[in-house]
Amino acid sequence: MEKYLEKFQDLIITYAPKAIMAIIIYIVGSYIISLLLRATKKIMIKREVDITLQKFLVNLLHWTLKILLIITVIAKLGVETTSFAAILASAGLAIGLALQGSLGNFAGGVLIMLFKPFKVGDLIEAQGEIGVVKEIEIFTTKLTGLSNKEIIIPNGSLSNGNIVNYSSEGTRRVDLTFGVSYDADIKQTKEILMNVITSHPKVLKDPAPTVNVSELADSSVNFAVRPWSKTEDYWAVYFDITENTKIALDKAGIEIPYPHSVEIHKES
Repeated sequence: MEKYLEKFQDLIITYAPKAIMAIIIYIVGSYIISLLLRATKKIMIKREVDITLQKFLVNLLHWTLKILLIITVIAKLGVETTSFAAILASAGLAIGLALQGSLGNFAGGVLIMLFKPFKVGDLIEAQGEIGVVKEIEIFTTKLTGLSNKEIIIPNGSLSNGNIVNYSSEGTRRVDLTFGVSYDADIKQTKEILMNVITSHPKVLKDPAPTVNVSELADSSVNFAVRPWSKTEDYWAVYFDITENTKIALDKAGIEIPYPHSVEIHKES
């Protein structure tokens, strides 16, 4: 028992200073990294670097410095960095296969930063999700969904898939369809619908809104109503026009017909 206690004491005497120094290096190193990141952010803000590029570069710098710090701590604990590198090299194939998805996501992040299909603050649709771009990180992109949920999409999938950017053009067309009775006067109905959309303060005059008969359906004459708005006003225009149209048609005595169904009775 005394023999084991002596060995334990020898280990403590041998490795305790190294462990303490490694802890100090990690704490001090983490503090220095945070200072460097803050300084980098300030420099990029001062030089008016694009916010999307700012966040990506800071995230990349953060992980690079963290990895270097961890290697330094490991070396201080007595592990030869050359041996550590040799172990990584020998396990390179396994590590490469394990990190294949991550490397693809990293490459996807680089492609997004190079080609800039979207930026922070844009409303996009991708991978079956719709949301405002919150942050572009090394491996993933974070969106804020329309119901304020956080959506995280891997950059690899994002860069290789279809992306619809609703914000890049600055304006959007609001596509609405309203059906009225066959008894309604087409000219009068078009005038009412046009008056509803042109009187809305957030509907743009250029491009000009349009109202056209789009379909002679089974139980209604359908009108395609197409006002334009700024991207940020899209939903306000969509909901307001829908409500105001119903009110205006009711006031004019123009019927919006219910769907008709035919019931067939078989004689026995």
